[in-house]
Amino acid sequence: MGIFTRLSDIFNSNLNSMLDKAEDPEKIIRMIIQEMEDTLVEVRSAAARSIADQKDVARKLKRLEDAQAEWERKAELAISKGREDLAKGALVEKSKVADMAAHMAEDGAQLDEAMKRHEGDVEKLEAKLREARAKKATIEARTKTVKSQIRVKRNLHDNRIQDAFDRFDKVESRLDRMEAEAESYDLGQGKGKSVAQEINELAANDDVEAEFAALKAKVTGKPADAAPKPKAPAKKAASK
Repeated sequence: MGIFTRLSDIFNSNLNSMLDKAEDPEKIIRMIIQEMEDTLVEVRSAAARSIADQKDVARKLKRLEDAQAEWERKAELAISKGREDLAKGALVEKSKVADMAAHMAEDGAQLDEAMKRHEGDVEKLEAKLREARAKKATIEARTKTVKSQIRVKRNLHDNRIQDAFDRFDKVESRLDRMEAEAESYDLGQGKGKSVAQEINELAANDDVEAEFAALKAKVTGKPADAAPKPKAPAKKAASK
């Protein structure tokens, strides 16, 4: 397929219609973009050749203009020397050069038209390429979103997830029972002291104070003031 045929197909293409009919829009849009990029490279290469040709034509035209001026100068010289025959010959050569320059100028005009077409083709192709790239970005984003939604919905409807949650519930129930069993051992265990325990502690404190006072009096040689007497050990009841 030639470059101009491809350009016509690209310019006349309807991306939305092509993508709607495609089984794999992502693949199709990538192929379209690749085709456009390849065509753009060819159009730019053709434009570069036209620019080079324009410069070549311009150089040739300059040489032909210089040649015409030179033949005219020679004709004037011949006339000044009385050689009309040479002057007419010089003018004939000038005419030939002028014809060549006219044809060359036509070639230059055609190259100018070709450059305008290349410029227009590049602008249109770049616009189509931007459109295709925008479509590609949209398709990729939509595809990513859809795939994510499908994955989420598939997981939500997966029985394995529900089974896992059921097992979690069983583990929590078992832990509740174990914690309840541990707490049950504390039942009936009072946190405060009984009356009997507090009285016994008071008596034990009095015995310590009395023993301390007696020891102090022995060491210092001074009688203890109102020191409480140690209680005599309780006599065991005589066995009958």
